[in-house]
Amino acid sequence: MIKHARRLFLALGLAATTAFGSVATPASAQLPSFQNLLASQTKYAAVVVDAKSGEMLYAKHEDSPRYPASITKVMTLYLTFEALAAGKLHPDDQVLFSPHAAAQAPSKLGVRSGDSITVTEAIEAMTTLSANDAAVAMAEKLGGTESRFAALMTLRAQELGMQNTHFANANGLPDSRNISTARDIAIMSRAVMRDYPQYYHYFSLEGFGFRGRQITSHNHLLGPGVDGLKTGFTNASGFNIAISGVRDNRRLIVVVLGGPTRVARDQNAEDLLLTGFSVMQRRAMGEKITVAQNLFEPELSGPVIRPPVEQGDGDQDGLRIQLASAPPGRAGKIEVAPPAPARGKAPKATKAKWAVQVGEFHSPTDARHQIALVEKRFGEHFDGATGAADKQGRRYKAVFTGFSESDARDACRALKAKRLACIVIQPA
Repeated sequence: MIKHARRLFLALGLAATTAFGSVATPASAQLPSFQNLLASQTKYAAVVVDAKSGEMLYAKHEDSPRYPASITKVMTLYLTFEALAAGKLHPDDQVLFSPHAAAQAPSKLGVRSGDSITVTEAIEAMTTLSANDAAVAMAEKLGGTESRFAALMTLRAQELGMQNTHFANANGLPDSRNISTARDIAIMSRAVMRDYPQYYHYFSLEGFGFRGRQITSHNHLLGPGVDGLKTGFTNASGFNIAISGVRDNRRLIVVVLGGPTRVARDQNAEDLLLTGFSVMQRRAMGEKITVAQNLFEPELSGPVIRPPVEQGDGDQDGLRIQLASAPPGRAGKIEVAPPAPARGKAPKATKAKWAVQVGEFHSPTDARHQIALVEKRFGEHFDGATGAADKQGRRYKAVFTGFSESDARDACRALKAKRLACIVIQPA
């Protein structure tokens, strides 16, 4: 019943945003405390990515190391699809279960050591049941041993641009060496869509029959509006999910890691997807809006733009798929949109003509809210500066005036360190 209710909410949400544009607002936008609650979780990280442009529409702790849990299986599946596409593996080939594979902890198919299943059944078991035994059996078939296969997984991850990821096993069961990030999981999700679209339908399976029993998917968001990808959970990771959907020929990917409960994780992922589609629609109508603004997170006022780094050729639904670029310090330098200002020290009378812009909004209330937030969090950098909502055209810029050049630049550096938007404005 809960699963069907969530699906219905998503379907109605998509319909509402299509019909009413910016009027429709996801639940988390109406209840910002829910988003703030999740953001306060120490394991939480999330991204929303436009699969066509590579733009990261929303990012929270996107490069912080996290345990991917069973989302690890997406890379196991990627290498499985690679072998199928190359003709090294066939759907009806048998996958033997070794004692090691059969001994894996649940979730699992429960196939006995010495028994086997088909490649197709192994894929279905991984995408729906998140079967740990099937993942290890496939790893051993492709790599000889699970440890060798994990090394191949890590190598492929590095080649795809997942530079903060290391795989220690094929299924994501607890291992302190099995590490990834929200950004890297989005890269992996986009890669599997781009490189093997002929197999992507496996991520949409809501269940499959296996030896007289019906197995249902762990992904309760599958249905209208969501066609993949994978869930994950361990005590160390919290509740993880990577989902994707298409509307108006635009595909978005949402990754949420470290949710406190399955329901909270699913609601957050659903809200981020709905908000992402709403933002894309409103941008197409000429608005400058971000997911963070829609979720009442004014501190993320400037959209974090990640110029895409192309990695190979691939098309999906007629759209060129590009992998996201790396964070600062990686190859393919990331340009961060106008960084947010910080408060300067008491300005010197003869040099206090510099200004700092901390955001741009559609209403003076939002601009003033951002000013108050910056004053509260970065007061030491803004003493002596004056904040105001300056109207320019139909938008309002949150601007602090009364800085010396050095104080203005110091203020921006402080905000950049916290990934906030900021522009230093020279005197006219």
